[in-house]
Amino acid sequence: MGACMSMRDRRGRNTETDLDLAVSQCGQAFGSLVLFSLAINLLTLASPLYMLQVYDRVMVTGNVDTLLMLTIMAAAALLLFGMLDSIRSMLTTRISIWLADCLGPVYLANSVRSRLLGDGSGAQPLRDLQQVQTLISSPALGVLFDAPWAPVYLALIWMLHPALGTLAIVSTAILLVLGLANEAITRRALQTANQAQIVATMQAETTIRNAEVVSAMGMLPALTAHWREANSVGLRASKRASDRGALLLGITKFARLFMQSAILGLGAYLVLKGQVSGGVMIASSILLGRALAPVEMAMATWRNFSAARIAYGRLKTRLQSLPDEPRRTSLPAPEGHLSIQRVTYSPPGGTAPVLYGLNFEAIPGEAIAVIGPSASGKSSLCRLLVGVAQPAGGVIRLDGSDLRHWNPDELGPHIGYLPQEPELFPGTIRDNIARMNCVDEGAVIRAAMLAHAHEMIQLLPNGYDTAIGDGGLRLSGGQRQRIGLARAVYGDPKVIVLDEPNANLDQAGEAALSAAIEEMKGRGATLLIVGHRPSTIAQADKILLLRDGRIEAFGSRDEILKRLRVAASEPPAPEKVQSEAERQERLTAEAAE
Repeated sequence: MGACMSMRDRRGRNTETDLDLAVSQCGQAFGSLVLFSLAINLLTLASPLYMLQVYDRVMVTGNVDTLLMLTIMAAAALLLFGMLDSIRSMLTTRISIWLADCLGPVYLANSVRSRLLGDGSGAQPLRDLQQVQTLISSPALGVLFDAPWAPVYLALIWMLHPALGTLAIVSTAILLVLGLANEAITRRALQTANQAQIVATMQAETTIRNAEVVSAMGMLPALTAHWREANSVGLRASKRASDRGALLLGITKFARLFMQSAILGLGAYLVLKGQVSGGVMIASSILLGRALAPVEMAMATWRNFSAARIAYGRLKTRLQSLPDEPRRTSLPAPEGHLSIQRVTYSPPGGTAPVLYGLNFEAIPGEAIAVIGPSASGKSSLCRLLVGVAQPAGGVIRLDGSDLRHWNPDELGPHIGYLPQEPELFPGTIRDNIARMNCVDEGAVIRAAMLAHAHEMIQLLPNGYDTAIGDGGLRLSGGQRQRIGLARAVYGDPKVIVLDEPNANLDQAGEAALSAAIEEMKGRGATLLIVGHRPSTIAQADKILLLRDGRIEAFGSRDEILKRLRVAASEPPAPEKVQSEAERQERLTAEAAE
């Protein structure tokens, strides 16, 4: 198997997905498994050959030395068989680990991109990959390599006697039919159970993620009922598949045991007739058991096979429907000049645009306050400017280059983003400020000081080494906001987008935010800040007023505030009721004053 990096390099030169390339690179390893299976199945013949020689030679001649030598040879062969079988299991485990190591990052990145496009499947691809990995590392995979040897065992039984061979072939055919019947009657139920389990798991994850809201408003019983309804569909389908599979498995076990007894009976009959020896009778029974074992094993583990097959199909479809973005030419570090040209945006799954034909520019060292009533498109604009959403029309340029021409991992360090709800990750405050990268402690402290969060962090039990828990649950809203701001300014990014950065801040926090904005402007960063509070607008050089997804006003702060004051001072027409948007505009102007 080649290295993961070589696999990713090859991906850019053809149309195959990472999954196809990873499987193809496992070809050599699977070839080794075939060779191990060849040796294992040849060594399996030691037992029937031993029995054949004991009955046909030792029992006839009474030679103890021959018995001793045959026993030593059989023991050596079976010891080697056990060692090779262990090595084969170790090899399958290593293949599964290699696949998970190479494809895990691919599907994690794919899941993040899918989420940005409105897909709610979450980490399901990673669970599917784990399902495939579990099958590969399990003994059940050996069935696929042992099953092709069944015809060899049947041929050997036929060579011992045609009647025994005929019975063995009929026995194998019966078990094969039962196996196909098991597949036919359980496939639909297993697919239904699998899909229902995915839906139920997603509902449970959403409930747990919103634990505070669920608990505070007593929503747990209702959400539990919804989860049980979705989960019961999967349980019923799983029960149907399990019942049908168990019935056929019981029939299969009966058929196998009966056929092995039958071949012994037929062998005994042929011995009485003088057509075969007692050794042939015993050897044919052992060979038949070996020929039928893969079929029975496959039926016993069929649920795992079926689940892994369904998971593999989803994995393949996932990468085909959302291929990785091509690797682009690396661009030089930007200065921060943003140009928004005729940009229109529709959210994933939406039909109507939420932003229409936006045109404006932002230059380094300039702060633009983005204001407007609710649902005017402010947060959507923020997502467009940091590259997590793509415009349906128009173009966003950074230093003259289309934002889509940047490789995301290269653009990211030059972007600072603070969303309305700053998501923090399990780890320390230091790790979160450093964006979960290798920590440059000096840069972390500089970012915290720039965000005026250093003193606040020092008041925590372990300072920068304080573990904050999943999502930052151990911190207050204001603390999360300021740590999120420190993360946004880490590394001195050239473009900083802050969406309602003072939503959870007290008066001291707002003063610290204002000082941070002023300092970032002095460092030459381009800032866009969503917010209506006077402290936000006071730091702005320009104001962008959005209404219903369109730019209603854009210009210098003093000019726009003057227009808003004039508009706020005009009395409403007698026949016209003041709208919520107009009320918000009036409040904005009053707050700015």
